[in-house]
Amino acid sequence: MAVQYALFDLDGTLTDPREGITRSAAHALRHFGVEADPESLTSFIGPPLIETFPMFGIPEDRLSEAVSKFREYFEPRGWMENVPYPGVEKALERLQKAGISLILATSKPEKFAKRIMERFDLAKYFTLLCGAPMDERQAGKAAVVARAIREAGVADLSQALMVGDRRHDVEGARQNGLDTVGVLWGYGSREELETAGARYLAADLAQMEEILLQ
Repeated sequence: MAVQYALFDLDGTLTDPREGITRSAAHALRHFGVEADPESLTSFIGPPLIETFPMFGIPEDRLSEAVSKFREYFEPRGWMENVPYPGVEKALERLQKAGISLILATSKPEKFAKRIMERFDLAKYFTLLCGAPMDERQAGKAAVVARAIREAGVADLSQALMVGDRRHDVEGARQNGLDTVGVLWGYGSREELETAGARYLAADLAQMEEILLQ
């Protein structure tokens, strides 16, 4: 029997944000005198920004400044440099028709997440779109998942699964009593997802659908 609720991550799960996020990160790092090839900055995809900037030498007391510089590029154009993975819309349509309530639970700031979902006409498949606040220090995945569960009225956690590509999705779901489908087409490796404790792994969209509908 299919689950009743499927919570989806956005970046690396529904859409590929590589271009916009890596260019935004490169723009921010350049402000601090750090030159980096955007192609080397995929570690910014998934985690809250304040977790990633320190890996590139940005000190704690300048993290807010780094986030502001990131958004200086991302807000006007970076969010548009994003593309749905092939087949995502059809998969969402089938899941919705099967009676599963689809919920977006992303640590991307909610206003950007909604823009992206509406730009690609994906919002219509979801009963709820939950993202993080603009304050990166409150952008943890567990908090977003908790809010999504609460606002969606999920009473039986065994009837819900989180779908995501990074350990943050797995850990945030587990802290709220949910199992996770780790997807292997995003930016987290099989090892990362297995180590974090994903209950299921999906190599492609077809396998993800099979897990959700079983």
